[in-house]
Amino acid sequence: MKILYVTSEAAPFAKTGGLGDVAGSLPPALAKEGAEVAVAMPLYRRVRDRFGDQLTFECYDYVDLAWRHIYCGLFSMKKDGVTWYFFDNEQDFDRPELYGYLDDGERYAFFSRAVVRMLDRLAFWPEVISANDWQTALVPIYLKDDGVREDRYRSIKTVFTVHNIEYQGRFNPYVLGDLFGLDPGWVQDGTMLMDGDLNLLKGAILSADAVTTVSPTYANELKMAYFAHRLESIMRQCEYKLHGVLNGIDTTAFDPATDDRIAYNYSVKDMSGKAKDKAELQRMLGLREDPDMPIVGLVSRLVSHKGLDLVCEVIHDMMGLPMQLVMLGKGDQKYEEFFRWAGQQYQGRMAVVLDYNEELSMAIYSGADLFLMPSRSEPCGLSQMIAMRYGTVPVVRETGGLRDTVQPYDALRDAGNGYSFANYSSGDMLYVLRAAVYLYKDYPEAFARLRRRAMESDFSWERSANAYLSIYAGLRGEVWPVPEAAEEEAAPVEDAPAAEEAPAVEDAAPVAEEAPAGDAVPVVADAAPKSEKKKASKKKRSGK
Repeated sequence: MKILYVTSEAAPFAKTGGLGDVAGSLPPALAKEGAEVAVAMPLYRRVRDRFGDQLTFECYDYVDLAWRHIYCGLFSMKKDGVTWYFFDNEQDFDRPELYGYLDDGERYAFFSRAVVRMLDRLAFWPEVISANDWQTALVPIYLKDDGVREDRYRSIKTVFTVHNIEYQGRFNPYVLGDLFGLDPGWVQDGTMLMDGDLNLLKGAILSADAVTTVSPTYANELKMAYFAHRLESIMRQCEYKLHGVLNGIDTTAFDPATDDRIAYNYSVKDMSGKAKDKAELQRMLGLREDPDMPIVGLVSRLVSHKGLDLVCEVIHDMMGLPMQLVMLGKGDQKYEEFFRWAGQQYQGRMAVVLDYNEELSMAIYSGADLFLMPSRSEPCGLSQMIAMRYGTVPVVRETGGLRDTVQPYDALRDAGNGYSFANYSSGDMLYVLRAAVYLYKDYPEAFARLRRRAMESDFSWERSANAYLSIYAGLRGEVWPVPEAAEEEAAPVEDAPAAEEAPAVEDAAPVAEEAPAGDAVPVVADAAPKSEKKKASKKKRSGK
């Protein structure tokens, strides 16, 4: 199976958030499962500065976008079994930041147009193109538009992933022709028109052959007005092609046993390093050094949908508990001012760092005992997975991917891998946080078992990659993984001895029926402990 993954960012090349983490990890996971994968992204200044000496120049061409005739260079490199393509235009992408410019619409329209028009310059003609968020929302639209005139584009199936529906790519509808080079019919028939605006996200959702979101719960939430930012009717209309696939994390990069970004390494079998990391975090941030005092960590953008209003409402009650609070993040001014003030009120017990700092975030993941995520909405969330990987027990609100990854602690059954609360309520948040703090203080052995289950949860990309491959294959009327019967049939068979009869037809292994090309079955990928992972023996899979 040949897949082209189109994204506006990907780690380690250029990253601003969760999309970069996903785009940097999912394509290699797809390749590892047997797919042929390439990634297309812009050649930003930071990519050229860090990886310029590793890039190979492939070719250049001119891309027509409305009335503009624009240069586009194509560079490539091989990494992790994936071919990474970088589309070059210095006017659009030789800038210090990835986003936040007045011409972002034009910049990513050029990138999307270039991807479609330069497909024949890539190593293979893709069977599936997987696009992500509004910056690449024009890719399935351009493919549909070009497919009317050129047959070759009709063979490509498209998958569009909504990472956060809040960001939709909204513009004045009068720029449809001059800015995006599209016919007025795209607005007149309602495909790209929403609340009087030109809405790229809506157009991609309607145009793509399949739509995915980053967790099963978020897929259901997007049908509700509270979460969908006015697109709930569109998501319900496209329910037949909507899939929720839980994101994963790079379990090799995020491994407390080998991570050189933390002060002391440790593992499930030997947790002594975590106690040292905790003491190091307390010294680093000026907290009172006390191994019996649980540290609650909070690493987040300081914006309203992260649930910070709940923390503001009960900050004094929280600090009345026998705990220390460490907060790292940057965002809205009102939150920065509040937490700066709160940190001054509780010096020695509360540390606030208003910054984006990866080194400090890793120190918090490894040194804290509890990790707070009271989000009002959270499409998937990676922080809770990283925290659990490092033995920091999450306390989350049951929304989106938080609900799918954190199973609440059950004292009677001694089960669960964290704490959660359902209602968006500061009182409910405080209740479960208090329970977590006192479990740490009063029942250290039970907390140690809870921490162990959190660390053993499986958030690797393997199950997510196979869920995506099942969706891609379903669009093409195929099945994934390839049935074992087909693999055995393809293998050479030795002649049977003359005295033996050939096996009867009825005894042959059944072959799975092919799924209809346009009716893929939704696939849900959930988290599970490592003890429930795949069997020790596994056949090698291949896809074509």
